[in-house]
Order: sequence, then C-alpha cells, then structure tokens
Amino acid sequence: MEENEHAFFWIKSEGERKLATENLVPGNQVYKEKLIVKKNIEYRLWDPFRSKLAAAIMNGLEYFPFENKSKVLYLGASTGTTVSHISDIVGKNGIVFSVEHASRVARDFLDRVASYRTNIIPILQDARKPEEYFSVFGKVDIVYVDIAQPDQTKIAMDNCKIFLKENGYFFLVIKTRSIDVTKLPKKIVEEEIKKIEKNFEILQSIDLHPFDKDHAIVIAKNKN
Repeated sequence: MEENEHAFFWIKSEGERKLATENLVPGNQVYKEKLIVKKNIEYRLWDPFRSKLAAAIMNGLEYFPFENKSKVLYLGASTGTTVSHISDIVGKNGIVFSVEHASRVARDFLDRVASYRTNIIPILQDARKPEEYFSVFGKVDIVYVDIAQPDQTKIAMDNCKIFLKENGYFFLVIKTRSIDVTKLPKKIVEEEIKKIEKNFEILQSIDLHPFDKDHAIVIAKNKN
C-alpha cells in the first residue's frame, strides 16, 4: 500500500494498483465497492469508472486541495459516489455541502450515504438558486460541480461568487453533450474555459477518457 500526500491511497488489489480512501464509516459500502483492511484500517476502493474525480486522478490530476477539515460545496451529488469519497478525505471535522435537485436520486443519496455520514449536509435544492441554500454557512475551500445543464458553467460560477473563499479551488466537470451535441467536445471545453478565465486562474484541464466519454474536468483557482 502506498499513501499519497493528497489524502488518498494506492492499494494493491487483484494484482493491480488501485485508488482508495480510508473509510469514514467502517463496514459501510456506498456502491458495492470493495472494502480492504490493512493494519486494522479499512479502505474503500475508488472506482474511476464511477467517479469523475477518481478518473481525473488516474489521468494525471496535479491539484488536489481536498484534505482533512476541508469545507466543500458539491453541486450535483447524484447518488453520492464521489461525495462519499470526499467525505472520507475531509474527515469528521470537514464538511461536504451536497446539492441535489432530483428527488428520486436525492432519496437514494440520503438513504445510502448522507444518513451514515455526519460530515455530509444534504441540500435538496436547485443549483440555479444558490441564494436559497439555507444550510451552507461560511465560505468553502472548494466548489465541485458535476451537473448536466447547457448553462452548467454559469450556474457553477454563480455558486462560486457566493460561497467560494478567496484563493479557493473550483472543479468543473464539463459534460460536452449536455452543452451542445453538434460541436466537437474539444471545442466546447475551450469555450467553457474562456468563460471561466475572466474570474479564475485556470490550473489544469483533463480529458476523462477512457473513464467517461466526452467529459473533461477543469481545475481553477479563485482570483478574488
């Protein structure tokens, strides 16, 4: 097992080097991921085909600000796969404010993830209306956005304006097919980056292939 300075781990499993996080809730699985115990500590394998943040790590992510005690605003929590691994990393003294609008998905997220993890605050709201989140307190270290909307970049930046602290980090998953099916994915990524550049310093852009088709993730830092 290799520990990474970035609060995730590389574990040998079935002859392969795999990504993992230390399980905040030992014995609890979120998406039937494999649990591995080493030196009395339980780890959860982190599947890059199920989590875009894991895919970004596999594809050479250079900036990983998630750490113990981090405060994170996560838009598009879905069923909670990635949120649960961020929850492992930020630990009992960190917080993941998790926004999800679709009620069916949110119910699954509450039942399988949020109800077991005290550091997750579920927010059943529309990401377009950040002024209506009454559960978020203070500024956050990271805003992570994974929503499928044509104007996803604008929604993301509106949330950053309200909640992201000075020099905070912004992770934007760009779902090119949600923005425009007629344009080349690479062109769409370039156009979305141009929108972000006005207010953020672009640190890195990563294509998520082969884990996710026509998806990229952009990592930026707040200039304000």
